[in-house]
Amino acid sequence: MKTPQTLFLAWQDPNSRFWFPIGRLTFDGTEYKFVYTQGVKEAQQKCYFEPLSSFPHLNQVYTSTQLFPVFSNRLLPRSRPDYASFLQWLNIPEHEDSPLAILARSGGQRETDSLTVFPCPEPDEEGRYQLHFFAHALRHLPKCAVERINHFEVGEKLWLAHEFQNSYDSQALTLNTEDHFIVGYCPRYLRSEVFELLRRDPNSVDLRVERVNLPPTPLQFRLLCNITAQCKDDFRPFSGEEYQPLIKEDVATASLLSPS
Repeated sequence: MKTPQTLFLAWQDPNSRFWFPIGRLTFDGTEYKFVYTQGVKEAQQKCYFEPLSSFPHLNQVYTSTQLFPVFSNRLLPRSRPDYASFLQWLNIPEHEDSPLAILARSGGQRETDSLTVFPCPEPDEEGRYQLHFFAHALRHLPKCAVERINHFEVGEKLWLAHEFQNSYDSQALTLNTEDHFIVGYCPRYLRSEVFELLRRDPNSVDLRVERVNLPPTPLQFRLLCNITAQCKDDFRPFSGEEYQPLIKEDVATASLLSPS
């Protein structure tokens, strides 16, 4: 398992439920760096986004030798008795449980705010990108669909479909089985990239069941999926304007040696 060195921070407007990529966290092995991205402009214009209290200045580069609290507070303490089980849900080996690896796989979502994180995938030797995510909205599925999930086999193939007639979300991407069960939804903050991959070459996208965590595991961690894409024409996921830094990272830097 390759630990991601770049994570994006996404914010969800509580009213419209729209997601916006607003920040980028990087780690070079010694220092963490956070910078707002161009996506924050759209979040401000459309949904009146206000800077996070941990990072109050949009045009600032923040650095620290420790993981910033807005991210570290999303990690399950290793002292918790259920920590080993949590790693199993995420399908992360105990010796590879770095903070960034856990955040990348879990999404770091909390009930108390509207933030989530997701990794920027790096291509392997063959130019393929891999991304893991937990299927969303399982609580809205019929009981038969959840039962179908509970009987999945690791590696079972799934299909993506655009749910045009969804009255709540016209851009919904469903996860579907060969026997026509809808078994969840692709996370909203990933969909623009997935749509672009499908538009370029539907056959280049392969979606599989990575792991099923049976009850009493919470539904939000029930179905772990793995999507693999063979990108062509020099396309790189999450390279659009909204993911670019709002300010050059070598301009103004706020050093936080002991973040609080």
